[in-house]
Amino acid sequence: MGRKPLMVAAMMIAAVMTVLCAFAQNYGQLLVMRALLGLALGGMPAIAMAYLSEEIEPTSLGLSMGLYISGSAFGGMLGRMLTSVLSDFLNWRVALGVMGVAGVLAALEFWRSLPASRRFRPADGGLSAVANGARRHFTDDGLPWLFALAFLLMGCFISAYNYIGYRLLGAPFSLRQSVVGGISLLYLLGIFSSVWAGRLADKFGRRGVLWMMLSVMMTGLLLTLSGALGLIVLGMALFTFGFFASHSIASSWIGRRARAPQALASALYLFFYYLGSSVVGWLCGLVWAHRGWPGVVALLASLLAGALLIALRLRTLTPLASATPALAT
Repeated sequence: MGRKPLMVAAMMIAAVMTVLCAFAQNYGQLLVMRALLGLALGGMPAIAMAYLSEEIEPTSLGLSMGLYISGSAFGGMLGRMLTSVLSDFLNWRVALGVMGVAGVLAALEFWRSLPASRRFRPADGGLSAVANGARRHFTDDGLPWLFALAFLLMGCFISAYNYIGYRLLGAPFSLRQSVVGGISLLYLLGIFSSVWAGRLADKFGRRGVLWMMLSVMMTGLLLTLSGALGLIVLGMALFTFGFFASHSIASSWIGRRARAPQALASALYLFFYYLGSSVVGWLCGLVWAHRGWPGVVALLASLLAGALLIALRLRTLTPLASATPALAT
C-alpha cells in the first residue's frame, strides 16, 4: 500500500483515539481506546524505519535514524511533561485532550510535508508472505539478537521512568507530580545522544559502539540506588543518554542488515520493543510492590547484563557480503 499513506493513517487514528480517551466514561472504555491507540500508532515507527532504510543513502543511515530517534525523544519528553503539568493543575482529561489535538495537527503536517516514497515497490501480501519473510529474518545470524535487544532496551527504559516517578512522589522526597514530570527533561539528552551515536556508528561501526552505550546505561541505573536526589537525577541522565544511543544504533542496524521484506524486519523489531515495555513493566510492578526501588533496579540490571552479552555477541557477527567494512553491519 505504500509507506506514507499508512504512516499518516496511523498517526491520525492514534490522535483521534487520544482525544476520545479524554471523554471515557469508565475504565473499560479507557482501556479499549488505549488499546486501539496502541494498535494504530504501532504502525508508525515500524514503517518509518523501513522508509528511512529505503530512501536514505546507506552511509548516512545511522545519522538519519539518530535524528528520527531524537524526534521520538523530544516527543516523549514533551508528552510526559505536558501531561504531568496539566494533570497536576487541571485534570487528566484535559491533558489527554490537549495531546490528542496536538497529534491531529502533527498528522496533518506530516501528510503535507513528507516526500512520497521513491524506492518503494509493492510486495505480495497474505499470511504466507508474512510467514516466509519472518522465517527469513529469524534465520539471519544477527536479526534475532537485535530483536531480543529491542525487548530488553525498551523494557528497561520504560520501567525505570515509570517507577522512578513513584519513588520520587513518596517519602523521603515527596515531590509534586509536576516536579516529577520535570525529570523528563532528561529526554533532551536522548535528542543529542541518538544523533551522536548514529554518527559514531556510521564512522566506526555499530558493533564497536553499542556495548559502550549499554555500559553507560547500566552505570546510570546503578547510580539511582543512591539516597541523594542529585545522584538519582545524574543516574537517570546517564541511563537516558545510553538508552537513546543504543536504540539509535540497534534500529539503524536493522535497516542495514535486513533484506526484503524490510518493513517486516522493522515491525518485528518494534514488536519486541513494545513487548518488552509491556512484560518488563508488568514484572517491575510486582517487584515494586514487594521490594521497592532496589528490587526494580536489581531486575533491570540483570536484564541490562543480558543486553550487554548480546552486544558482545554481535561484535563477532560476520558482516553481510554487500556491507562495506566501515559500516560493520
